[in-house]
Amino acid sequence: MKLWGGRFETGPSEVFERFSGSLHFDKRLIEADIRGSQAFARALERVGILTADDRAALESAFEEILRESAAPDFFTGATDEDVHTLVIRKLGEKAPAQAAKIHTGRSRNEQVSLDTRLWLRGETERIQALLVLLLGELLALAQKYPAAIIPGFTHLRRAQAVLWPHYLLAYFEMFSRDWERFEQARVRINVLPLGSGALAGSGFPFDREAIAADLGFAAITRNSMDVSADRDFVLDFLYAASVTMIHLSRLAEDWILYSSDEFGWIELADGVTSGSSLMPQKKNPDSLELIRGKCGRVTGSLNSLLMTMKGLPLTYNRDMQEDKEPLFDAVDQTAMSIEMAAVVAGSVTLRPEVPASAADESWVVATDLAEALARAGVPFHSGHKLVGRFVLESVRAGKKPSDWTAEQLTAFAPEFTADMAALLNPAEGMKSREVAGGTGPGAVAAALVAAQQRLVELRR
Repeated sequence: MKLWGGRFETGPSEVFERFSGSLHFDKRLIEADIRGSQAFARALERVGILTADDRAALESAFEEILRESAAPDFFTGATDEDVHTLVIRKLGEKAPAQAAKIHTGRSRNEQVSLDTRLWLRGETERIQALLVLLLGELLALAQKYPAAIIPGFTHLRRAQAVLWPHYLLAYFEMFSRDWERFEQARVRINVLPLGSGALAGSGFPFDREAIAADLGFAAITRNSMDVSADRDFVLDFLYAASVTMIHLSRLAEDWILYSSDEFGWIELADGVTSGSSLMPQKKNPDSLELIRGKCGRVTGSLNSLLMTMKGLPLTYNRDMQEDKEPLFDAVDQTAMSIEMAAVVAGSVTLRPEVPASAADESWVVATDLAEALARAGVPFHSGHKLVGRFVLESVRAGKKPSDWTAEQLTAFAPEFTADMAALLNPAEGMKSREVAGGTGPGAVAAALVAAQQRLVELRR
């Protein structure tokens, strides 16, 4: 069945049918298509195109189609151009007297936009819920080891000591921003396009605000040409998904490293790792590697649609059908990756003594000493040089910070005072970093409380 054809003497070629068909991927929009069409039937009744009996018959038929669509073989053998024509065909079988009227004043252009928005609105909410799950697991993991000390890195070199919860709270902030980005995308998704026609607006006096309220949209679109040409809301979602996947990939990379024999900080549970077909000793972080790998797919989906849209003249062009497969794949991969990351986070066991030892034996305390000199009146640049020489001498002598006594420290340079020897312990230096957002124990404890409160709000 076609929604067009009177203008044509012959039908499309078999190759074109195969090339242009989209039912094999847009069939996942069937519930959105039916819900949107039911709302449109109610709108047609309000403008006098349908009687109350017509509308009731259509709504009932749509419900029957939706129930039938749950069957595994529902789409088997269907040759319809897309999900919209399949629904119309099924509707014609169940309510033939009314089916021919359902498309009155409606273009497939606005119908596709509506279906995509309805479906994507729900998927965005699902992904936000998964992000909340991941945030909760990160906080639980932070609270499990509240006093654990690890080296923080720049350039993948040990830099300064931080608390384990402080490190996890960095990812809490990233994923919180991701939740906000999806919320911002949802605002732009949640706008009703129905009533825009193909590009010039409908020729029937639909109450678009009433249709929006019926379908739970917060607003209506402002320009019918924009609606026909618009996939910004899909791009907004794909951008939010891409940034989320980048954050997941960075977390995965950290934990792949930290669970390696070379680091040995964390242990991943058996349930999120796999073995080798050849090497019996292997316990591979495949779950994290797959998350890292899937980041490429999602960012590729964003770039794919950006390139599709970049040169399109107003308004609708068939190129825009190419939004669906990248969007669907990005939704699937992002949701699965967040869910997997939450399971991994719940499985992590920290060996706190290992990173603590790494902090103790390295010179992550160097900045603490330089800042102590600055607080004592030594110009920071001079103090920086002095501590640099102190570190160099220690490295040459094979000495770690804890090998120095207060007497040896003050003997090295008169600018050092005996009380500064306490800062050779990474845990002491952190106590000076109680600025909001810092890794001081008090600041981190307060940040954990605040994060927990934010999580409660997100769960609401």
